[in-house]
Amino acid sequence: MKKLIQLCISGLFTLPVMAQVSNKPNSEYRFKEIHSIDKTAVRDQCRTGTCWSYSTLSFLESELIRMGKGNHDLSEMFVARNAYIEKAITYVRMGGNHQFDEGGEGHDIPYIIAKYGIVPESVYSGLVNGKTRHDHSQMMSVLKPVVDAIAHEKPGQIGTEWIKAVEGILDAYLGAIPETFEYQGKTYTPKSFAESLELNMNDYAMLTSFTHHPYYAPFAIEVPDNWAMQTAWNVTLDDLMGAVNSSLEKGYSVAWATDVSEKGFSFRDALAIVPEHDSLIRKIGKDDRLFNSAGAEKKGNAFSKPDREKLITAEVRQLAFDNQNTTDDHGMHIVAKYIEETSQTPYYLVKNSWGTSNPANGYLYVSEAYLKYKTISVLVNKNGLPKSLRKKLGW
Repeated sequence: MKKLIQLCISGLFTLPVMAQVSNKPNSEYRFKEIHSIDKTAVRDQCRTGTCWSYSTLSFLESELIRMGKGNHDLSEMFVARNAYIEKAITYVRMGGNHQFDEGGEGHDIPYIIAKYGIVPESVYSGLVNGKTRHDHSQMMSVLKPVVDAIAHEKPGQIGTEWIKAVEGILDAYLGAIPETFEYQGKTYTPKSFAESLELNMNDYAMLTSFTHHPYYAPFAIEVPDNWAMQTAWNVTLDDLMGAVNSSLEKGYSVAWATDVSEKGFSFRDALAIVPEHDSLIRKIGKDDRLFNSAGAEKKGNAFSKPDREKLITAEVRQLAFDNQNTTDDHGMHIVAKYIEETSQTPYYLVKNSWGTSNPANGYLYVSEAYLKYKTISVLVNKNGLPKSLRKKLGW
């Protein structure tokens, strides 16, 4: 996902009681719950572009609850720190002709956990020297020139010692990773802790839906933050939506990579929609960038009163991707399905990582049309998919 920098409201938050049946006060939207998945507390990525880590670890935390492993708070910055090293290695190998930034993709997390393990947040917060909020801007301004210098070194002069220099910068800004740690009365290494969670990374797969590649085959989605060039399985739009719906019905949540730059995306209004007529929304600021900055808001009747949405087809979403109206902006976590009682259309409850300062305590309701239109990819547990889709994919 792109580097969505958010303001940090505070640290961790208690799990909100989702008692509201509307997106905000005085709204005419009325949501009836159909399926809901257990989830951990809403958190805040602060001034970092690490939504991919927050959303996918939230997904895995829900998986642990489903598996009877309890409620764990896994370290987003442990994943991000190790990803910075992997990105730097790839960047150097590509001679600087690649992405080296804060962003990433959901499938980076299974890759990092398989290689490095994982630790709890209480063991590695990524906050040092009394800091209480995350901000990677200065760290990146130091890291990037170092990695650039190595990437453009003369052939045969690169060596391997530069990796220790990168690790030293990461240690200074995020803290050193402990070789062993105590957690819930036991001693672990990052790898042994990952093993104790019994998360099988082979259970998870990335799905997408675009027409410029064959269906039911994998391809590397052409977005800048896919630095590892890992692949997603391409399926039809109907099968993509079927995968999301089947997962929620069977008790599995979904990690979601999407575009939040649309007029119809409003964190302040806890809603993401694709109105048939754009005149129903008056865009004043970039709510998707700094949602609680002065003037950063969107207004319109569509955020308070259900109306008709655009018909989204495979051709419509492909055109938006090709002309880059759809970009890889943000990662979130789909945790429930609802029916909006006025329009009788499906909506999805999505857990964000921008803190809790919106009417839905950090969540938002996403229409079926928005999900169809703006999904880049979803990370799912294969066991939650329809049997028919698993057969098509050879699973």
